[in-house]
Amino acid sequence: MSYTDDAVKAKLSALNDTQEAIVTVSQWVMFHRRYADRTAQIWLEKMKDSHASKRLNLVYLANEVCQQSKARKKEDFIRAFSPIIAEGIAAAYKGASMDVQQKIRRVIEVLRSRHIFDFSVQQNIEARLDEIDRSRSTGKKAALGGSLFAASASSVPPDFQPAVNAHASLTKAEVLAKPAVTNAQSEYMRQMDPNAPVPTPPVHAARLSALIKTLANAEGAVAESIKARRALLDGLERLVHQQKESLQRDEAKAAEIAVQATNAEEKRREIENSIMRGLSAEHPGLEEPERPDTEPLTPPPVESLTPVGTPKGFVTTTGADVVQEQPNTFFEPAPPPYNELPDSFVPGIGAYVSNGGVGQGRHLSPESNGASVEPEGKRRKIHSANTDELDAFADDTSMGEIDADVEEMLGK
Repeated sequence: MSYTDDAVKAKLSALNDTQEAIVTVSQWVMFHRRYADRTAQIWLEKMKDSHASKRLNLVYLANEVCQQSKARKKEDFIRAFSPIIAEGIAAAYKGASMDVQQKIRRVIEVLRSRHIFDFSVQQNIEARLDEIDRSRSTGKKAALGGSLFAASASSVPPDFQPAVNAHASLTKAEVLAKPAVTNAQSEYMRQMDPNAPVPTPPVHAARLSALIKTLANAEGAVAESIKARRALLDGLERLVHQQKESLQRDEAKAAEIAVQATNAEEKRREIENSIMRGLSAEHPGLEEPERPDTEPLTPPPVESLTPVGTPKGFVTTTGADVVQEQPNTFFEPAPPPYNELPDSFVPGIGAYVSNGGVGQGRHLSPESNGASVEPEGKRRKIHSANTDELDAFADDTSMGEIDADVEEMLGK
C-alpha cells in the first residue's frame, strides 16, 4: 500500500490494543520513514479527534515506533515526534480515567529509563502531565491519599513559582526550536551543496523559496527560545536580588542580637558584683580564712630521720626483718649434788622451821613410819648456827624502830 494521508488515517483507525496490531502498524509506519514528519502530524490530529478509549492505543503506537527507531539508530521518527509528543500525550492523559492515566505514566517511565527522547523533551512531557494533575486537584477535593503520580500544588514555594513557569516556557520553546533548526540547517546544506546538480531555474527558485520559509520558521522558534530564556533569567535575577536583600537584613539582625546579648551579659556581671560587695560590707568579719598549708602525702625518706654517722645495718635481699640468732638450749648442765652446794645456798633456820612444820630439808623415811627424818648432812645446831642473828635482838634498844603493835606481839 502506497503512502497517503488516508492510508495513514485508516491504519490508525483500525488500531486496537493487541500487541500484534500495534507491531504491524508500527512496522508499516517505519517502512515509510521518509514521511516521518507527516506521519507524526497525522498522529497528533488523530489523537485530538479520537475517543478517550482509542488514545491509549495511539500512545502505545508512538512508543513502539520511537523505541524501534532508537534501537535501529534510525532517528527520523525521534526527530519528528519530539516537538509534538508532549502535546499528544497530554491530550490522551487529560480526559482519561485513573486506570488509563496510570498506564500512560508507566509508558512515560519506560521512555525515561531507556532515554528515548532528550532530557528536555522528557521533562516537558512530565511537566504537562503534572500540570493536568494540579488543575484537576484544584478543581475538586482530592481523594484520600491523593493521586499516585500527581504533584502537590504547594510543593513549589510562591516565590519560586514565576521562575518555574518561565522554565517550563523555556523548555517548551527549546523543544519546538531544536527540530526546526535541525531541519533548516540540513535543508540549507542540501540546497547550497556545490556538488549537487543544479535544477532548472524555476525549480531552483521554488526550492530556495521553501528554504527561506524553513529558515524563517527556525529563526522564529529560536527567537521564542531566546525570549523565554531572558524571561527566566529576569525571574532568577529578581529572585537572587530578593534573597540578597533578605540576607543583608538577616545579617544586620544577627549583629544587633549579638550586641544585645553582650550588653545583657555586662549588666548581669555588674549586678552580681554589686551583690557580692553588699554582702561583704554587711558581714566584714565573715571573710574566708586563708587556706592551710597542705602537707605532702609522701613521707620523708628514712635517711632524713637517721642520725649522721649511724652504721648501716645488715640488709637482706628477701625483704625480711633481721633477727638475732640465739644459742640453742637443748643441752643444759646437770645440777651438782646437794652435799656439794656452797654455804651461800644453805638456807637459814627460817627456811627449815616454820611454826613447827616440816622444813624443806626434811624427808620421809620408810623406816620411821611416816616420821620426818632430817638428813645427816643437814643436821646443825640452831643456837650455834644462828647465834649472831639472835645477838642482834638481845639489846632492847634495837627494838626501838619496831611498831608498838609488833612489839606487843613479840612480848607475848
